[in-house]
Formats: sequence, structure tokens, C-alpha cells
Amino acid sequence: MSPSNVKSPIGQPFIELTMVESTNIYAMDRLQADLAAHGAAFFAHYQTAGKGQRGKSWSADPGNNIALSVIVDSSFLSITHQFPLSVMVALAVHDLFNKYTTDETFIKWPNDIYWRDRKAGGILIENLVRSGALAGSVVGIGLNINQVVFPDTLKNPVSLKQITGKNFDTVALAKELCIGLEKRYHELKDGNFASMLAVYNQYLFKRGQQVRLKYNAAAFYCVVEGVSENGELLVSGAAKDRFEFGEVEWVLTT
Repeated sequence: MSPSNVKSPIGQPFIELTMVESTNIYAMDRLQADLAAHGAAFFAHYQTAGKGQRGKSWSADPGNNIALSVIVDSSFLSITHQFPLSVMVALAVHDLFNKYTTDETFIKWPNDIYWRDRKAGGILIENLVRSGALAGSVVGIGLNINQVVFPDTLKNPVSLKQITGKNFDTVALAKELCIGLEKRYHELKDGNFASMLAVYNQYLFKRGQQVRLKYNAAAFYCVVEGVSENGELLVSGAAKDRFEFGEVEWVLTT
């Protein structure tokens, strides 16, 4: 293997940014310009315009949380089957958060991190496509660590400090997260997606419970059964037994 094909571990280099618009935007710009490659991690102490799922913003206090984007080589995945990458990242984030809390951390489909019924973090994966194939991905992760006061517009946030009563070194935690991402990445590349999906479903938020979802502006109740290998939410008691990401919205009361 030539040196140009040797990949750095996720988290190397680890680049700290005092302030940036969005770590995902910053990382994607560098990936597109071939100025960064697999393994590069970008940690921001403050984001002025953090990005969330489906065009939403991600708001966090400066210096109190993890705002991290890492570049990963996703070229081994099919452009039509990207969900394994989401599973890999969600498990790594779950591993970290659950390590420092009680065993009540869950993955809310498709890849939010919840503690009990409260949101602790979110994941946003954006892909670079070249010649009709995945050329690389930017994995953005936001985790509430030391923040204790949140905007009223957020219905159910929670932080690691609120759960544990302790302050944490956000940079050290982000570097630990990179180590976890590296472990899960190799697990995925080694062909263990089926077992990873089983663990993902084991920690699936509200699995086996009745929830309220909204589909085509109409709300309905159903029971969450699991998530398929294609990333579909599997339910029972509804007009459809599976939904793709973006088809339905959660209706949470908390």
C-alpha cells in the first residue's frame, strides 16, 4: 500500500477552532478542495451557525459543548445504501454518552441521542459525491456537555452536567469520541453491519412503545418495532408498517 493510501485514524489531525460558522461547512469546504482527508477532525469552541437535520440550526453555548465534524472515507458504501454510516456514528456517540451516565441513553431514529425522554445531541452526515459515487463524508456531531440553561424554543434538552452534576473537559471528550468513531468505523468496514444494527435497535428510542407520529400533516399513534437495514422506521398499528427518513415527524409532548 502506498503512503497516499494509508488513512489516518479518526481524530488525526485534531484541529481546534475558536469560532467558526459551522464545523460541517468548514470540513466540507476543505474536503471538496482536497485540503483534508479521512481522519481529520474539526472541533469548534463556538459555532455562529451550527447545522442540524433537515435545515434546522443547532444552538449551543460557547465553550460548553461538543461541536465536532470529522471526515471519513465512505467510498466503500453504495450511494443508495448510506444508512450503515449513520448506524456507525450513532453507536459511537451512544457509547460515549452512555459511559458517563446511567444506562438510559437511547438513539432516536434516525440518529439523535436521547437520555430518557430528553435530547442530548444530534448527528448530521453530509456526503461528497463524485462521478456518481460516494467520495467521502463529513460527520457532524453536537453534544450537550456543560450547558445548563437552554433557549425556551428547545422543548426537551439535557446535558451531561445536568445528569451527572459534574463539569467535563469538552476537548478531551471530543478526542475520546474520535477514538470511539475509529473503533466503530473499522467494525463497519470489517463487515459487521448486521450486528451493529442489532445493537442500534437494542438502544432504539421508544422501541416496543406507543408513540405519536405525523405523516402528511395527520398525526397518528403506532408502536415502534425497530429500524430496517435500509434505515426505515418499522412500526405496527398504523396504515403503513414502515417509513423512510423525512416521511414522518415525531410528535413529542415533553
